Amino acid sequence: MDQRHAHSHDRHHDHDHSHDHDHSHDHGHGHDHHHDHGGPGHNSAVKRPAAQWQTPHSPGQQPPAALESDLDKVEAAFIDGFIDARDPVSFLRLGRIPFEIVAADGATLQLLRVEIDSLADVGSLTPHLGGGSFRYDPLPASLVSHRRRLHFVYFDGEKLRPLTFSELRAP
Repeated sequence: MDQRHAHSHDRHHDHDHSHDHDHSHDHGHGHDHHHDHGGPGHNSAVKRPAAQWQTPHSPGQQPPAALESDLDKVEAAFIDGFIDARDPVSFLRLGRIPFEIVAADGATLQLLRVEIDSLADVGSLTPHLGGGSFRYDPLPASLVSHRRRLHFVYFDGEKLRPLTFSELRAP
């Protein structure tokens, strides 16, 4: 069976399609298309920039110092690795976690402990209109969320100062 037809998709995309359809038992379709649409991205009249994860820059220019990308994923991988590490001290060195740092206030901090907490949110609170009261609902198992919290506990000579992974990785 040979069918030829011309159609218009929308007001931004007018062109003819010639279709040869062979409906044999294997249901294969042979298509002969000619598109004259003036460039890439013909399915949209809106011009969009290319999506990329790299930071583009001109040769010779240094990109501005940016925060580490996907820091939450890096932190999750750090937690998994630290828990399983045979030598936690070497793992800290590998992860570039300083054993001694100078805080913004000038105090010298020494690393004492790494704390990893496991949390599960099993209920939700919804405030009533006007505030002052709330509604509590236990969550079904499919909505329970699990997460871990990581802190590096430093001593400043007087008190303990817990720092997060992102605080230690900040430039």
